[in-house]
Amino acid sequence: MPWPSSHESKHKTRRKRLLAAVGVPVIGSAVLVTLATTSAVASQPSRAAGINWQACPRYSDAVLKGLGMRNGQIPRFRSLMARTECGTLRVPLSYDQPNGRKIRIAVTRLPATDPAHRLGSLAVNPGGPGGSGYLMPTRLIMQSPTNARLNQRYDMIGFDPRGVGYSTKVDCPELARGTTPPPGPPTEKAARQAYARQVAANQACAKHDPAFLSQLTTANVARDLDQIRAALREATISYLGTSWGTALGVNYRSLFPRRVARMWLDSVMGPGFRLDAYADITAQAAEQDFSRQAAWIAKRNATYRLGTTPEVVRTAVLRLERAYDANPKKYAHAVIDGRAISSLASQASGHWALAAQALKELTDAPGPAVPPAIKMIFGMSSSSPPPGTSEKYDRTMNRATICNEEAGRRDFASAWTAHRQRLARYPVTSRNAEFVPTCAGWPLPVRPWRLRAEGGSLELSAHRYEVTTPYVWTKQMQAAIGGTVLTVNDDVHASAVHVPECAAHIVAYFDTGRPDAGQCTGAPEPPAVR
Repeated sequence: MPWPSSHESKHKTRRKRLLAAVGVPVIGSAVLVTLATTSAVASQPSRAAGINWQACPRYSDAVLKGLGMRNGQIPRFRSLMARTECGTLRVPLSYDQPNGRKIRIAVTRLPATDPAHRLGSLAVNPGGPGGSGYLMPTRLIMQSPTNARLNQRYDMIGFDPRGVGYSTKVDCPELARGTTPPPGPPTEKAARQAYARQVAANQACAKHDPAFLSQLTTANVARDLDQIRAALREATISYLGTSWGTALGVNYRSLFPRRVARMWLDSVMGPGFRLDAYADITAQAAEQDFSRQAAWIAKRNATYRLGTTPEVVRTAVLRLERAYDANPKKYAHAVIDGRAISSLASQASGHWALAAQALKELTDAPGPAVPPAIKMIFGMSSSSPPPGTSEKYDRTMNRATICNEEAGRRDFASAWTAHRQRLARYPVTSRNAEFVPTCAGWPLPVRPWRLRAEGGSLELSAHRYEVTTPYVWTKQMQAAIGGTVLTVNDDVHASAVHVPECAAHIVAYFDTGRPDAGQCTGAPEPPAVR
């Protein structure tokens, strides 16, 4: 999932996250992983050319506000950018043809503030696939004094992966077309139509530049990262990745085990990932997490009036789903049907209060006026970013990378059958999940990950109640490739760098290299809406 900015507007962030589907989040990941030896490419010495350092982009106040910064944060950003170095590096499009076509990778470096005690370079990645890491060093250390300590002894390295932002990329406008069926209960006819649209969009996308799109893989991004390391003249490199950034980390460590200094991965992807299996495990996790949400709501029945026990709250939400499926409510910027209700019941704890308030308002049989919480969540109209805004997430890179590596079932019959089974097993939250296979019709070859159970220092952090990358995946990854696990006792995807208590564990690890098998509380549950 793209790395969330701490500077985004509170209401805008709430709306984005409440609108996010549980089904196929942007986590970068649809891959079949096998444990195997690395390819010959990995063992070859790096021959990276130098980075072409140049002036950094200049961002207007309007652009920075569009990125979510408040007026008081802009001077701090500008002071950090004043000492940031920006450049580009040419790398092979295909590492099987190192002398062939070249592409550009955009890189930033924020030099260590204590060079006398410098430990090396620390590369960072926010996830995706498709998330931009170009400004991540600056935005990461702006978030808290704890995070800023990372920059004392490390040069912070950001970069846009191939296909993203300032790096060489291709745009597939077809992917912007939605596959969501009409309001109301899902029907096989509507599902087939959505499936056909997905096939057409994927096939049209792959025609834009198949030579480029076929080389958008996690392993190739890892090879690009090693080219950055070599161009920086570092014998080894440290790395901090979240969400799909964990996939990038384990691929880098598998391809270049002797070039990892220290590596921390938060919200870890599993080693045997397929989109069809992913849909099942996250559906189970979402329904289990709703039990926690229902218990939270029940304790605050005086505020939300949805029930005094989790069971009564569950019955109320199911009743609401069926009612709005039978009679969808159309507002200016949203249609409220059973799927929208299911989305409100599928939220991480940071959004329980707003979701519960929305459920209450919808239960109170609203009239033609938009209920306040619904307006807050769905009512904000989107606007184009100001010219010069750096890209945060690239849809085309996301789709190509997932589908170039994902080896799950992509036919309609399997997907529809599995979706109906999930609806029966997990009735509250499964309406929120997509049932159209993301990679239906994608015509380019599938190249699964190849992971090795060896490499440099590795620390993993897992969120006990998380849905997007369930806790069990971290344990599975640890069993496959090693490392030490720190447990975060929350349900918020990739929250460790955003919570100072947890971030302190990360900083201590990069300072000392000592494994950390401890725990941290993570993101707190919210108070009730008053």
